Amino acid sequence: MSDEFYRIKRMPPYVIAEVNAMRHAARQAGRDIIDLGMGNPDQPPPQHVIDKLCEVAAKPTAHGYSQSKGIPGLRKAQANYYGRRFNVDLDPEREVVVTMGSKEGLSSMATAISAPGDVILAPSPAYPIHTYGFIIAGATIRSVPTTPDERYWKALDNAMAYTVPRPTVLVVNYPSNPTAETVDLAFYERLVAWARENRVWILSDLAYSELYYDGKPTRSILEVPRAKDVAVEFTSMSKTFSMAGWRIGFCVGNPELVAALTRVKSYLDYGAFTPIQAAACAALNGPQDVVEENRLRYQSRRDVMVESFTRAGWPIPNPPASMFTWAELPPGFEDMGSLEFSKQLLEHAGVAVAAGVGFGEEGEGFVRIAMVENEQRIRQAARNVKRFLAEHARG
Repeated sequence: MSDEFYRIKRMPPYVIAEVNAMRHAARQAGRDIIDLGMGNPDQPPPQHVIDKLCEVAAKPTAHGYSQSKGIPGLRKAQANYYGRRFNVDLDPEREVVVTMGSKEGLSSMATAISAPGDVILAPSPAYPIHTYGFIIAGATIRSVPTTPDERYWKALDNAMAYTVPRPTVLVVNYPSNPTAETVDLAFYERLVAWARENRVWILSDLAYSELYYDGKPTRSILEVPRAKDVAVEFTSMSKTFSMAGWRIGFCVGNPELVAALTRVKSYLDYGAFTPIQAAACAALNGPQDVVEENRLRYQSRRDVMVESFTRAGWPIPNPPASMFTWAELPPGFEDMGSLEFSKQLLEHAGVAVAAGVGFGEEGEGFVRIAMVENEQRIRQAARNVKRFLAEHARG
C-alpha cells in the first residue's frame, strides 16, 4: 500500500495555510490579530435574505435533496440579473447552472472538460483554483501574464504556436484575484475573436462583478457578440451579497460547457440546500440598494487603506475593483520573500496578509491585502505596520 497518491503529489502545500495557522495560534494565545489575509466579508447578508432562508427552512418539505443544477427560480433569477446588469440574454434551462460557489464550479468544470495531458492556459499570479482545479484533473498548466497588456497577447500566440498539444482552455479572471486588475469590453472583444480563431474554450471568473469603484462598472465577456460560442462565466453571491459561507454561485454561457458541468455535478452533489437557493432568489430579485452600499463600503475602506498605509511608509496601489490591493513588499524588505515577510508582519505587527507566492511563482515579491476590516481597524493596522517597518527595516 502506497501513500504516494497521484493527485496529492501534484499539489504543493497550501502556502496561505501557513500564515493562517500562525494567525489561529496567535489568537488562541489571546493576541489581537487584524486579519487582512482572507477575502472573507465581515458584513451579514441583507435581512430580507436571512428572513427568506428562515421562512423556507421552517417548511417540513424543504429538507430533502435539492436539484443539482439549481432550482428553476434561481436559474431564472440569475438570467434576469445578466439581462439587467449586462444586457445579456440567457436561457435558464440551457445556459445557467447553479454551483456551490464559483470555486466548486471551476473545479467541477475542470473535471468535466479536461483530460490528463491537456494543456490549459491560466494566469500567473492566479487564485489557486484557476490552476489547481485543472492540475487535480490531470491537466498541465501553461502560464500567461495576468496584466492585460501586449505581453499578454504575445504569450497567448506563443502558447498556440509552440505548445504540444495545443491548449484547449483559457482561464481569465477580471477583476483579478489577487492583482485587482480590470479590463474593458475591447479586451473581451479581442479575446473572443482570438478564442474562436484558435478553437479554445474560455472560462471567465467574474466573482467580483459588483465590487468596482470610482463609477467604472466591470464588464462581462458575454456582452461580446457570439461570446457564448466559446465562453462561460462564473459568478458568486459571496462578495456581492456578503454570502460567502452560503456557497452559492453560477456558471452561465455556452450551452455545451454548461451541460458538461451539469452532468458532472449530477454525479457529485444534490445541489445546495433548497432554503439557501430560495434565499439567493430573494437576493437577486429583491432590493439592490445593498449592492451599492456594499460597494461604497469597500471603496471607503480602500481609500483609507491606501492613504494610511502609504503614510506609514508602505506605498500600496489604488485598486480599481475587488476587495484586495496587490502590494509590493515595502522598501527594505524586498529580499525577504513574501512568505517570510507575511510571517514577520503577523508576529511583530499583529497584521495578517496573504503571501504573494501562494498565488504562483509570479506572485513572489508581493502580498495581497484584503479590505475586510472596518476603517478604524485598517488605520490601526497601518499604525502597527509603521512601527514594524521602523523597527525591522533592513539596511
